[in-house]
Amino acid sequence: MNRARWAWIAGLITIGASGVARAQEGVGDVVYVPTPQIVVDTMLNMAKVNAKDYIIDLGSGDGRIVITAAKKFGARGFGVDLDEVLLKRANDTAKREGIADRARFVEENLFETDLSKATVITTYLLPEMNEKLRPKILRLKPGTRVVAHDYHMGEWQPDDNDTLSVPEKSVGNPGTSYIYLWYVPANAAGKWQIRAPVGGHTLAVDLDLSQRFQMLSGNARIDDRAAQLQGARVRGEDVTFWLTVGSGASAVRHEFNGRLQGDTINGTLRVHAGKKVDQAVFTAKRTAPGKLDLGSSL
Repeated sequence: MNRARWAWIAGLITIGASGVARAQEGVGDVVYVPTPQIVVDTMLNMAKVNAKDYIIDLGSGDGRIVITAAKKFGARGFGVDLDEVLLKRANDTAKREGIADRARFVEENLFETDLSKATVITTYLLPEMNEKLRPKILRLKPGTRVVAHDYHMGEWQPDDNDTLSVPEKSVGNPGTSYIYLWYVPANAAGKWQIRAPVGGHTLAVDLDLSQRFQMLSGNARIDDRAAQLQGARVRGEDVTFWLTVGSGASAVRHEFNGRLQGDTINGTLRVHAGKKVDQAVFTAKRTAPGKLDLGSSL
């Protein structure tokens, strides 16, 4: 596979003097299989990579993900791997393509790699390796995108996913590739107050939110009436939730979409009451902090 997966498996098993095998490409202790280009393109498109991005590829193989990001989208970044043959090939390709100033490849332990500059991280690692990296990734700046080929992040469910038919793929689930996308979530947990002028009335909203990864739950009141909280989640710094008061034909639905910065959410509110729709801007203020649950630390 076009990732560090093979290198790290090699580091976790014991091989006798005659047990070292020559890989399909490069030199390693297990077979290296390049990631199909259609998978690379889909991963980068799903992450919406652009010229402002800094991409870090954990287990870069022949470098095609970072090289494609630099050539096609104008991004910058680097890849890490343990195979010197593949690292040389990746750096040689970057030089040949004239992008060595934007794409480089280094020999490094991916668990020790400094990820702080990344706006996008790509992986093709076994689930237990993704989960080991997860706490470190979740400490990155909210909005950092993580895109993985085939393997998940355990308890942290993806924000988006896709399934591709890849006839040439012979590992994992042959012929099929799964792509997963996550956004590092901001912390929206806590007590919030919203006062928003809508249709000649100032709406008073009180929220008490709990957060597990990007999913929100909790209690809400609108004008001192209990409201049902639905669709509540954080996508990077973007916060979305719906509040419904009443039921049936008399139900009034309030749709909030905003951006979280510190203890403030600024955004747009749409109020649906029958066929009538009112829209207004809103500001939410956090009045008490809450805890962001990021699952077990592996």
